Amino acid sequence: MDKVIVGIDIGGTIVRAGAFDSNGNLLVMRETPIEAARGPERGLSKIQGLIEQVLAESRAQSLTGIGIGCTGPLDPARGTINNPFTLPTWEDVPVVGWLQKCFHVPVTLENDADAAALGEYWQGAGRNAKRLYAVTVGTGIGTALIIDGQIYRGLDDSHPEGGHMVLDTAGPVCYCKAHGCWESLCAGPAIERQAREADLTNSQLLRISSGEPEKIDARMVFESARMGDDVSLRIVERVSRYFAQGILNIATLFVPDVLVLSGGVMRSVDLFMPELQRTMQTCAEMVPANRIQIVPAQLGYYAGLYGGAYTIFNKHL
Repeated sequence: MDKVIVGIDIGGTIVRAGAFDSNGNLLVMRETPIEAARGPERGLSKIQGLIEQVLAESRAQSLTGIGIGCTGPLDPARGTINNPFTLPTWEDVPVVGWLQKCFHVPVTLENDADAAALGEYWQGAGRNAKRLYAVTVGTGIGTALIIDGQIYRGLDDSHPEGGHMVLDTAGPVCYCKAHGCWESLCAGPAIERQAREADLTNSQLLRISSGEPEKIDARMVFESARMGDDVSLRIVERVSRYFAQGILNIATLFVPDVLVLSGGVMRSVDLFMPELQRTMQTCAEMVPANRIQIVPAQLGYYAGLYGGAYTIFNKHL
């Protein structure tokens, strides 16, 4: 293999690296726990190691560049990660400078939601959509708007944080300091919190978690809901209502052609769809919400990798 691009996806739990050829084909992908709380230097070393691994396995003769998608907040202009929220201890971390020094190639940095959206626009479910809105639900909720192939940015090139729009002022407080924002109601940790705070007597969740409620995660809640567990079904019902309300707000504000759903929580999107479809069908008076294509991401876990790679592909190939 001659030239390759490396895409990086830094999440709150896992960091992934993928090597792409000049046609946008993913050649090899590897991942490892980011272990953010152990400090950014350890995390940066892990990222460097992953890049070296995928380069070796793809048998690349040269590296064109490295494109990073990372959970925010961050500063793309300065190339720094400023996110002690989902990446504990990661404050003003110069990831771009570090990797440029290590590999001597162009390095870009984008919010993970923007990267995922670009990936789906480039090679996934939103290919060639004029107006694409992407929602990524995992450890947090990230959102991104792509218009004619370009990321929409706000004042000072800031990334709009749709995951922190407030849906319930009486809801739980979030690290963003708002009460009842979308992320605090629907992201993976929010689902886990609701399960751990529930009365689990006779619930399948106790069996699945081996009798240790503190080990319950969102995946277990969805698994238990599919088994007909009342506690889990009530949680899914509540989360689905909030999730559908957030999607409706986006539809009303932006009216995209395509709305792409991705992230770990969205692997169970079938549990959310009945409420989401009902909401979109019944609230189409002001905008054609019922005509918006709401589709699962095609690239899955790899969307951020593709998007990161696309930022290099678009500028240097």
